Amino acid sequence: MPELPEVETVRRGLEPVMTGQVMARVAVNRPDLRWPFPPDMAARLTGKRVLHLRRRSKYILADLDSGETLLIHLGMSGRMLISGDPLGRFVQEHPAKEKHDHVVIDMESGARVTFNDPRRFGAMDMFASEQGDAHPLLASLGPEPLGNDFSESYLVGALKPRNMPIKSALLDQKIVAGLGNIYVCEALFRTGISPLRKARNVSKARLQVLVSAIRDVLSEAIDAGGSSLRDFRQTDGELGYFQHNFDVYGREGDACRNADCNSRISRVVQSGRSSFYCPTCQR
Repeated sequence: MPELPEVETVRRGLEPVMTGQVMARVAVNRPDLRWPFPPDMAARLTGKRVLHLRRRSKYILADLDSGETLLIHLGMSGRMLISGDPLGRFVQEHPAKEKHDHVVIDMESGARVTFNDPRRFGAMDMFASEQGDAHPLLASLGPEPLGNDFSESYLVGALKPRNMPIKSALLDQKIVAGLGNIYVCEALFRTGISPLRKARNVSKARLQVLVSAIRDVLSEAIDAGGSSLRDFRQTDGELGYFQHNFDVYGREGDACRNADCNSRISRVVQSGRSSFYCPTCQR
């Protein structure tokens, strides 16, 4: 599933094509994805101008001049692909319709945004913009890891009562929003913290370093266009390439990249998710 850097990469790709632009025609080609589309979604979107395009956790939010907000979740395999951009930033010709093109948005500018989702685990919803983050999918989310509310003091307080492993705690979207398996593994390696260590036993000093490592790994991944492991594509169809920089994720049995370490990367399953780490460097 795309994590924060992949979703932010998609948002940044959509922004110059959608923000300030009118959705001239909207086609919804099936009744549902992960759950049913909102009633009359095509009609509610057609003719509306996108005022802002933002991200909250792993959701893209388009605020419209109608007073409604369109919520988009990419799911496991969802892609937002752009064609026909009149400014030449994307391929000019619109591609032939594909089987899994479930929502197609033609902008007044001539650009087209297509939501393609072969596995249909993605989702779209609409709600009144004045609700802010009160939508059920957003209401319980923790702070953004790249925002000012995510700090050493916040993390110390949030983890103090947690008897679960630090890896599991960081994946809890109520503690911090948008983090996923890949980037938690990478951040823990950079700080030398074992994914098995109890959250409440991680010292304040190490949590301070962890906050910086999380910010750094996410920023680097965004700059690299995210990580493409299976289905993820940027809005122009290109792959992200941060996967070439992984220190531990997916590298079970490979040598640790720390120069003074002779260990190999291990994998352990935690809450149904694979954690990759160096048993020597991470304690």
